[in-house]
Amino acid sequence: MNEQISKASVGQAVEPAPRKKSAFARLTQVRELTIALVIILLMVILSLVSPTFLTADNLITTFLGIVMMGIISVGMTIALVSGGFDLSVGSVMSMSGVLAGMLALNGMNIWLAALIAMIASLLSGALTGWFIGKVKINPFIMTLGMQGVIQGVAYVITQGAPLSVTGMAPSFLFLGQGTLFGIPTLIWIMLVIVLIGDYLMRHAVAARKVYYIGSNENAAFLSGIAVSQVKTWIYIMTALLAGLAGVLTLSRFSVAAPTAGVGMELQAIAACIIGGASLTGGEGTVLGALLGSILVGTVNDALVLLNVSVYWQSLVTGLVLIGAVTFDVLTHWQKA
Repeated sequence: MNEQISKASVGQAVEPAPRKKSAFARLTQVRELTIALVIILLMVILSLVSPTFLTADNLITTFLGIVMMGIISVGMTIALVSGGFDLSVGSVMSMSGVLAGMLALNGMNIWLAALIAMIASLLSGALTGWFIGKVKINPFIMTLGMQGVIQGVAYVITQGAPLSVTGMAPSFLFLGQGTLFGIPTLIWIMLVIVLIGDYLMRHAVAARKVYYIGSNENAAFLSGIAVSQVKTWIYIMTALLAGLAGVLTLSRFSVAAPTAGVGMELQAIAACIIGGASLTGGEGTVLGALLGSILVGTVNDALVLLNVSVYWQSLVTGLVLIGAVTFDVLTHWQKA
């Protein structure tokens, strides 16, 4: 009896005490709340600098500015969670818009033209996903190559010049220029896509497979998950959402520009990483990506209000991306 007590005492004595988490570790566990607080703080500061910042018109303008980024970030989140990413989404957005615009200018019904543009986007995503999942080409190399090819297609279609598209159906224009309950339709579309995407990523069985692949691809394969098939569908989704962004851009501005999506891939990646996604895979939420998009959009809006040259915006976006990646690396060091 005494021997058992002694062993138990020894076992208790050598059992390490739980390590107290640092403030940084606790911060990373409530990433979405932290981002929301940063956004609120930034908005309060900007409202003091510019009294017009918190007006309804300016807030709507800010949210309109992040719609395409927010939509594309939903797909980018899925790609990042799987351990990959998609650098071709900006060019797919451009190609989709100019293809639909060119077909409409040649007399095709705009809804049919938009459908064809979406199908073209789907096919590009399927091709990208097949090469990444089946042929095992690195996502960076594959999507960078597709970026050049698809962007080239957009330039060929338009000969490098934006196309003014007139005569489109009012029902189509309503998507980009209409309002519901005083809020632009585009914002409603983005919110619906984000809510559906967030729900599916939290509850769908297929989403769990994406997280498993991103956490440990070999283990996921050995457990019976069709990794190559899942990856193909991931890049189909990223391309479809990018294609939708291109069509909505056409609806909003009635212009098909071959440069409409240039740089969008970096903004989307920055938004996702700010929102909690990781370049190493296995982490990230759609809601976090939306909050990241809002933060990036708020920073861009701040630059405009402060009369900072538009040429500085890409520099700031790059710095934000570097900061987000650094935060991601520090987070993983802390967990290790």
